[in-house]
Amino acid sequence: MENFSDLVRQRRSMRKFTDEPLSPEQVEVLLKSALMSPSSKGKHAWHFVVVDDKAMLKQLSACKSVGSDFLAGAPLAIVVVGEPEESDVWVEDCSVASTILLLQAEDLGLGACWIQLHNRFDPEGNSSDEIVRELLNIPDSMRPVTIVAVGHKGMERKPFNEARLLWEKVHVGSFGDATE
Repeated sequence: MENFSDLVRQRRSMRKFTDEPLSPEQVEVLLKSALMSPSSKGKHAWHFVVVDDKAMLKQLSACKSVGSDFLAGAPLAIVVVGEPEESDVWVEDCSVASTILLLQAEDLGLGACWIQLHNRFDPEGNSSDEIVRELLNIPDSMRPVTIVAVGHKGMERKPFNEARLLWEKVHVGSFGDATE
């Protein structure tokens, strides 16, 4: 890719992966990027749990009613965990770190997709973040926010179609006309 705009245009959610594992170097680059992600007041109110065990990926894939089943076919997951006691904007900090992981994966030529856990539930009504916290032995004081599935792309996706940009969602100067 030539520049950041190309990276953003090319990055698409990937829910299908090949069986090829990531190299240790690729995992290290992903984690370095996550650890360099911006955080409010430099609090770094996040932790990252790396999961490559197929049995655990399968268990994690059932943490939500919809939108997590593809995790069972991913070679790697990075669970982004927040520390509510460390920062009042821990959800935002974890979201930024998740975005950095998605962009870094694309820059490496890998596919990735995030799975939202915060305020989500499994089919029985159990909290998705609590399910993940228990499966991965995450301390009670911490909360999983997202799981980022990463792997070698198992399908081709076209770059984002700029003709579909929602320009009506952009407001200049203020949200709307004060005379309305």
